Order: sequence, then structure tokens, then C-alpha cells
Amino acid sequence: MRRRCLALAFLFLTACGDAEPGPDRADLDRDTLVSGYAFLTRETQREQDDEFLNPGFLWVDRGAGLFNSADAVRASCASCHGAGDRPLAGVAARYPRIDEETGKLTNLEGRINFCRIRHQAAEPLAPESEDLLALSAYVASLSRGVPIGIEPDERLAPYYAKGRDYFFTRRGQLNLACHHCHDRNWGRALRGDTISQGHGNGFPAYRLEWQSLGSLHRRFRDCDTGVRAAPRPLQSEDYLALELYLAQRASGLAVETPAIRP
Repeated sequence: MRRRCLALAFLFLTACGDAEPGPDRADLDRDTLVSGYAFLTRETQREQDDEFLNPGFLWVDRGAGLFNSADAVRASCASCHGAGDRPLAGVAARYPRIDEETGKLTNLEGRINFCRIRHQAAEPLAPESEDLLALSAYVASLSRGVPIGIEPDERLAPYYAKGRDYFFTRRGQLNLACHHCHDRNWGRALRGDTISQGHGNGFPAYRLEWQSLGSLHRRFRDCDTGVRAAPRPLQSEDYLALELYLAQRASGLAVETPAIRP
């Protein structure tokens, strides 16, 4: 606990002099984009790369079974999207995006639930449930190695602005923004780990801290809790907007799902 408090105090002190808006709101230089993979130990990198060692593939395998099964639903996912090794290759790299029926921003997990409601006569899966994590991990894994690239859409502009604002806004008792860790202090040590740039290209990811697979929104909640701020609900508009901003910020990085993260 003492080490954690000292580390967070260090981040607080490095951020105390920042003025906002102004230089403190400068986006990360695209020439410096680095995936969180680069900050893993060599042993953990090898574990992520090996489908037999990477524990996230337990959820991918479960998701593949759910994708191809029609149990408890009117039709399987595969009946619409096709079967084979990579029926939806590249799709996850283009989320979040606007849902055409609602006109609102949705991410991959939201799209899976829309499919269940609209095409499978099934109930939506709860955020962070094992089945939703498994399906989203499976679909995202089909884009493994594909560069993130959000398709241009003017309807995304207000969500992007909202997500960027969230990233740069100080919050919580520690008065820190996402930017202070992931733009200004990436590459530095914090509690035995190295601070990454905060990209979401590996999620759903297996976090060693959780000893389980979890969504990017769960990670957002952890970060908000870490700065002693009230976390937003999973799948809230704030977190969807932040996910969009991070996807645009990470444009060109490869999808790594299921990644392993500290």
C-alpha cells in the first residue's frame, strides 16, 4: 500500500503544474505510438504470442463454440456471418462505430447484443458476463494482426470530442487525467510495472492483476477507481466515447486480442 501511495503521489506531483487547456491537451505524437506489448517482459510476450500458453484463448475457444451454436437462440451467429477460420476478419478493428438503427455509438460488445436482440430472438448478455467476454474475444481475435482503422463518419465527431475531453479531464481525489499517465509518463515505472500509452488494441485482455479476461470498460473503471473518482457504468456513453477516442489515437496499431496485460 505504501509503494502504491508513493507512486501515485509521484504522478500527482508531476501533473501539478499543468495548465489546461493549452499544451497539456496536446495529443500523443503519432510517431511515438507503442503498443502495451512492448512493455511486457519477454516471458509474457512469448506467452501472449503462443495460443497454447495464452490463457485468453480459453475465452476465445468458448466464444467460437457460442458463435457456431444455435442453442438457446433462433439462429447461430455463423448462420449469418459464415463459418470457417476467420468469418469476420478485420471487423473488430473498425469498432466503435455508429449503429445504423439507433444512430448511436456502439462497440463490439454492443453490436453482439444488438444481433442477439434483432436476429436471434435472445436476451442481451450482461456486460462483463463470461458469454459476452467470450464472444467479443472470439470476434476480436479474428482481427488479430489487423491495424486499427475507424472508418470516417461525421456522426462520430461529437463522440470523439467527448472521449477526448474525458481523456484530458482531471478527476478524482488525486486530480489526475488519463493523459497524465499515458501521455506524459508512459515508459516510467509504477508499482513494479511500466506505464503504457493506454491503448485498447489488446482488449478484451487477460490481466495478470485480475487473473481473468476483462473488457476495456472494466479497465476504465479500474483507472477511475485508481484516481479515486466515481467510475462510470460499463457500456455508458462516456466510456464508449473514450473507447472511440482511444481507437482513433491508436490508429495503425495491430489488434492483439486476447492480449496479456499486467
